[in-house]
Amino acid sequence: MKSIYFEKDDILHIRVSDKSIVREVSQDWHTNISYAEDGTVVEIVLLDAKKEGLMPMELRQAA
Repeated sequence: MKSIYFEKDDILHIRVSDKSIVREVSQDWHTNISYAEDGTVVEIVLLDAKKEGLMPMELRQAA
């Protein structure tokens, strides 16, 4: 997983896979999710991340 925060634009980009994107879905104004051909999530883009309280972000390792 790789995440990048673009402070100037207040966008958080989270890449969870190196697979090719075949479909993108806007969940709402702030959340866009991209999927691979097999239906797995490839990336998540969060607009207005800091404004919406998503930054700073705490990442935890799964057990």
